[in-house]
Amino acid sequence: MKLNDVLQKTIQFFKDKKFDTPRLDAELLIAHALKMPRIQLYAKFDSPLSEIEVNLCREYVKRRTVGEPVAYIIGEKGFYGHIFKVKSGVLIPRPETEMIVDDVLKDFKKHPKDHVRILDLGAGTGCIGLSILKHMSLAELVTVEKSAEAFALLQDNIVSLELGERAKAIQADISSLNPTDLGRFDYIVSNPPYIDENDTQVEANVRKFEPAMALFSDDKGLFALKSWSAKFAPSLKAEGLMLFEMGHTQGDTMKKHFSDLAKLKEVTVLKDLSGLDRIVKGRA
Repeated sequence: MKLNDVLQKTIQFFKDKKFDTPRLDAELLIAHALKMPRIQLYAKFDSPLSEIEVNLCREYVKRRTVGEPVAYIIGEKGFYGHIFKVKSGVLIPRPETEMIVDDVLKDFKKHPKDHVRILDLGAGTGCIGLSILKHMSLAELVTVEKSAEAFALLQDNIVSLELGERAKAIQADISSLNPTDLGRFDYIVSNPPYIDENDTQVEANVRKFEPAMALFSDDKGLFALKSWSAKFAPSLKAEGLMLFEMGHTQGDTMKKHFSDLAKLKEVTVLKDLSGLDRIVKGRA
């Protein structure tokens, strides 16, 4: 069987299954199975595949068919122009989370400094903090992650992105940390768990495959958002910025919460490309 036959059949199969991105899913899975860049799929479309290669493609397609995310199957996910290692048990980076990186970099461009300290709470893969760090050559980053699986992956991503000299990873429950031990920061960022456990809008495959610890929070999804921000807002330097991702129904509540924190001012809510509340931010 030729490469193009496998690719086209997979694309059509995913279309029949009503997948959102059938061609992209097929290209990523088959390229990973064949250990080649996606662009090579069409350059070598006439190449014959071995039985081992065909069987591996079928295995990946089968896993995708039962709802397993592509990122878990291929072990990586693109985020803000970089590749982050991902695995089961660790939250998959989302495109909307890139808004935090965008806003921090815009703010830094307006208010440049010789040295910047960044804190990333509940870092997961490290996608937010490490992406910022890649674009700030003089900055340093402290990342905090509780999950042992996510922490190991976070360390791997620090190494693969060659940021070991400027990024410090701490494995800890945020509730147990003493903020004064970490010092003060110009930017504090986070994509905390913010979903209500009883939210019926959560996709079945998200519940099935992604870690509950990174998704769900008590108090109707507000516990981590409120407690983490209240605990670390005093750690902001003068004119420092705090940005947290949140659920689209939590904008009003979190804007009031940020406004009630004595440390924060200029509190605003940023909307994502769908026009939904997505990021709450405040300045010290």
